[in-house]
Amino acid sequence: MAKKKSKDKKKKSKNEHRKAGPATTEQRKLSNKEYEAELFKLHAELVKLQLWVREKGVRAVVVFEGRDAAGKGGVIKRITERVSPRVFRVVALPAPSEREKTQMYMQRYVQHFPAAGEVVLFDRSWYNRAGVERVMKFCTKEEYERFLRYAPEFEKAMVDSGILLIKYWFDVSKDVQEERFRARVEDPRKVWKLSPMDVKSYDRWYDYSRARDDMIAATSVAHAPWHIVRADNKKRARLNCISHLLSQFPYEELPRDKVTFGKRSEKGAYDDEASIAQYGTIPELF
Repeated sequence: MAKKKSKDKKKKSKNEHRKAGPATTEQRKLSNKEYEAELFKLHAELVKLQLWVREKGVRAVVVFEGRDAAGKGGVIKRITERVSPRVFRVVALPAPSEREKTQMYMQRYVQHFPAAGEVVLFDRSWYNRAGVERVMKFCTKEEYERFLRYAPEFEKAMVDSGILLIKYWFDVSKDVQEERFRARVEDPRKVWKLSPMDVKSYDRWYDYSRARDDMIAATSVAHAPWHIVRADNKKRARLNCISHLLSQFPYEELPRDKVTFGKRSEKGAYDDEASIAQYGTIPELF
């Protein structure tokens, strides 16, 4: 009897481990209903966070880096779609101008840093130097090595000044990246996302892998660690990232006055719809 109990216990333990393992989570399909329900809850929390950030005068910088087609833009879109753009600001800088190329490297990023009551989301950041610029040789070896040495010090200065710095790396597998690239070619809504740089990055998978490894090893430090987001499954990546982002703020729900609507005044009433009827109205095709 004792042997049977021991055997059952081992079997149960094995099954529990399998149930909790990451493979099972990836295999189980997340339905649209589940995804939307969880996203709704996270959006509600982001609104609470927004009110707290404004009330407390918090300054935060969130860096989104990762492989091309890893889903960074999709996560940023879900973070910002239910909050104010005056609190959650997205910064996605183009290639530097000729003038900016002559500036101190970090200069064009610093001007976008938050004031009190703002969260700035960088859709790619100063880490371009450790990724695409290194791989494509847009910078010299000396410039690259200098960046890796000074980036942790630069970020220490940010944190010491009171900025909350959060860094995400979105990682995607070769097969999934290729699938997403091909979808961009075929889908007229996504074709703008496929740049010549994306095509080159496809050819240089392992160059980017080595650049990623060296960058994270050099710049994941106690005051500014990297957080890796497994991004093969877009829905799970979005939910997991937003949930983690919320956990990085010590926010709380602030009390709010109850909203009540009074009675609309009829003083000065007139036919306000007819007053604009003389002007052009767009065709109602739908």
